[in-house]
Amino acid sequence: MRSHYCGNITSAQIDEEVTLYGWVDRRRDHGGVIFLDLRDREGIVQVVFDPDTKEHFDRADKVRSEYVLQVKGRVRARDESTVNPNMKTGAIEVLGKQLEILNTAATPPFQLDEHIAVGEDVRLKYRYIDLRRPEMLERLKLRSRITSSIRNYLDGNGFLDIETPILTKATPEGARDYLVPSRTHEGKFFALPQSPQLFKQLLMVSGMDRYYQIAKCFRDEDLRADRQPEFTQIDIETSFMDDEQIMAITEGMIRGLFKDVLDVDLGEFPRMPYAEAMDRFGSDKPDLRIPMELVDVNDLMQQVDFKVFNGPANDPKGRVAALKVPGGATISRKKIDEYTKYVSIYGARGLAWIKINDMAAGIEGLQSPILKFMPDDIVNQMMSRLDVADGDIVFFGADKATIVNEALGALRVKVGEDLEMLDKPWAPLWVVDFPMFEENSEGNLTSLHHPFTAPACSPEELAANPEKALSIAYDMVLNGTELGGGSVRIHQPDMQQAVFKVLGIGDEEAQEKFGFLLDALKYGAPPHGGLAFGLDRLVMLITGTKSIRDVIAFPKTQSAACVMTDAPGTADNKQLRELNIKLREKPKAE
Repeated sequence: MRSHYCGNITSAQIDEEVTLYGWVDRRRDHGGVIFLDLRDREGIVQVVFDPDTKEHFDRADKVRSEYVLQVKGRVRARDESTVNPNMKTGAIEVLGKQLEILNTAATPPFQLDEHIAVGEDVRLKYRYIDLRRPEMLERLKLRSRITSSIRNYLDGNGFLDIETPILTKATPEGARDYLVPSRTHEGKFFALPQSPQLFKQLLMVSGMDRYYQIAKCFRDEDLRADRQPEFTQIDIETSFMDDEQIMAITEGMIRGLFKDVLDVDLGEFPRMPYAEAMDRFGSDKPDLRIPMELVDVNDLMQQVDFKVFNGPANDPKGRVAALKVPGGATISRKKIDEYTKYVSIYGARGLAWIKINDMAAGIEGLQSPILKFMPDDIVNQMMSRLDVADGDIVFFGADKATIVNEALGALRVKVGEDLEMLDKPWAPLWVVDFPMFEENSEGNLTSLHHPFTAPACSPEELAANPEKALSIAYDMVLNGTELGGGSVRIHQPDMQQAVFKVLGIGDEEAQEKFGFLLDALKYGAPPHGGLAFGLDRLVMLITGTKSIRDVIAFPKTQSAACVMTDAPGTADNKQLRELNIKLREKPKAE
């Protein structure tokens, strides 16, 4: 058995006999003395073998990178000239007395060096090797600390850790379900849960009062860089607490986590209504580290003859907004073209701009291809409203409000990062007062969150004016990333039926899809609400990496595949027959 982890040996162990296990990180032969850097999950220690122990010296001579060893030896101080201050164990070394080769290793497909650039496809194919890299080990160790901190906080606040089913019934939650065919129920399917939403509500009806779970969830979504088909959720639900109390207790959890793990005090989280966030930042998860905001110029553009602007300005569903970039006049035309292409991802058909070269010169001091389409007085009013200065640039968005918000909101973040405008390390907030519904492409109302979110009005007011109804919902945002979202739930049958009616869900469909929940609401359901955090995103933010795949042990690719195990794979005919499934043959190519 090991006596110590490699990375935990310090000067306090000098002259002690130690037994170590690990992988060979590096091997060096210095004039008859062999140095082995032995690595385990806690770090690296230098082991020295000299010819005095011939049998074990000869073995040390044979080892190569990634061999698995057992080493016994004595800890000693390094010579002062060889102390490595950049290494946790840099003041000591182990004089090796015995060495056992527990396993050999083929040459790894890449070096385990944080500075070596390796393609992600190779890293994912050999993930078990990639995870040996110190930076990957540290990320997963930190993830473990984060989940421990969260469990301790919730346990200490009276929450019960309760598991909910993985094999369940398909429910409409905004993405496609992963379906699992049933062998024992011919022609029927289970679904993997997109979240434990309905079950945690049933736990509240059951009287559990406070529930949490670090739960695996599944969504069969189209390709997206920041999503995984399976992900981990910190799922929380509580009874007899209103939205303010739920936000307070979960904010306390996140603030305590950051203090515990990073020694960072996030301070109080400000509140911002959804409508204000969209108006000022074009996003319901604004990054408040970037000191730029969108400014409405609808009223000014209604007066110009330029159809690109006056069309959206006079459209009730349109918007014309401006984004002033301080000091942005230095942005080149080539870069502006890149930004134009960038906003096209969000549906924008172009990107108008004005550079402010010399305000004292009036219109002559401005540079833009759109100035010829706009009266001077309108331009002057706009420059005054935007409070521009020499050296600024103003970008414009004009289209449907949803497109303008998405395009300029994304451009604001892109430009802010490119120009290194972030003015603080952390910027948390709560976004509140979300609309109950949003209009889909067919013109029908759909739930902005999910159909179990409580409206902030009566059933009668909801039925009379559903487009204006607000929900008792809240999202926690940090640095432009949604950490988690939740709501107070509907706990009375008449309100749930009113929401279903707005969504066009009839009694028969509601009973078929949600009958068990509707039945439960009849038997004394308490007022309840909750929130779910994305654990992967939370760990990604705390570690400072740019991809959630870097904080998941065995992630899928953007195409929802596992290149290491070659999943998803095929099923043989016997398995398919047992499941009563027959695959449709693809037509032969002509």
